[in-house]
Amino acid sequence: DVDVVCEPAVSVIDVACAVLGVDPMSRGLRIVDALDSNEPFRGPGPLLILQTYAPEVLATVADRLRSDTPVDVLHHLGLNDERIVRLNARDLASFQDADHLTSLYVEGLRTAGEAMDDLVSFTRRLRAECPWDQEQTHESLTRYLVEESYETLDALTNLAAMIEAGEEDATLVAHAEEELGDLLFQVLFHAELGDEEGRFNLASIADTERDKLTGRHPHVFGDVVLDSAEEVAERWEVLKKAEKGRTSVLDGIAWQLPSLALHAKVLKRSRSLDVEVPATLEDVATPLFSHLALPQGATIDEETVARTLRSVLWALSSYAASVDIDLESLLREDILRRRDEILAIEANQEDHSQGAE
Repeated sequence: DVDVVCEPAVSVIDVACAVLGVDPMSRGLRIVDALDSNEPFRGPGPLLILQTYAPEVLATVADRLRSDTPVDVLHHLGLNDERIVRLNARDLASFQDADHLTSLYVEGLRTAGEAMDDLVSFTRRLRAECPWDQEQTHESLTRYLVEESYETLDALTNLAAMIEAGEEDATLVAHAEEELGDLLFQVLFHAELGDEEGRFNLASIADTERDKLTGRHPHVFGDVVLDSAEEVAERWEVLKKAEKGRTSVLDGIAWQLPSLALHAKVLKRSRSLDVEVPATLEDVATPLFSHLALPQGATIDEETVARTLRSVLWALSSYAASVDIDLESLLREDILRRRDEILAIEANQEDHSQGAE
């Protein structure tokens, strides 16, 4: 027989709340086990995280929080060597004294879910109180979706160039964040309209997307083994065709795409039908020069020019697709380069003008 003696004692929760001056009931304190999952912590806060008895455990907790989340390390509370150390989540593993009398307190936990809930409520207020927002429909908002998409693309292009150069520009980062937010709001606005109509809402959109991507990633959520990005892309098209019940390789193409991007996509889809595309520069040059080499004295009318340009564009775009070159991006890069040249010329003229004065 084993004698068991139960002694009344103060729990770590009582001590922590007393030291922090937190009323667990009014604040809605949540007690979390650091070892219960590897998934990100969800809000709302505050959280008291237990079982944080080693730096290695602190490191796993850090991975489940935003890196800049303030965290109070509660060490030996109620003892003579009591310490409360505030660290950002990214620095938690640097606390090397963690033991069985160490726990963590997270005052606030601003998660994506909470932020999205707030933005949904914000959108509903706009619909209720703003005359302009009240007049909008799915159709009237489409032009703004296109505009915001291109503005986001521009901001991300600049951000990617910054990263490629190994630089850091807070202005470019903030601009990319702002444009992504503008694009996100377009999705939210359509989701709110869909909710008012009883057709869909942001939750159903998110759930549908997650379920779809789960099915498209059997190598992550199933037992399929794929070893390369190329295999994933090929499998993706097979799964999408079966999922959508498509009968044509052209089904599902967005025909509103810019022409060069649309052409590249059509060619990519048509490869499965062995459609011939130019494979070498000579293949492009032959039709190109045959159209441009007009007989001397020949009348060049508008129809002939248009027909020639169509053939040239088709040949160039086909060849670019065969060697995996994005002509849309290529042309955009050249336009931006010429933009910089023009701005430099204007700046030089301005300098000369000021010097003359």
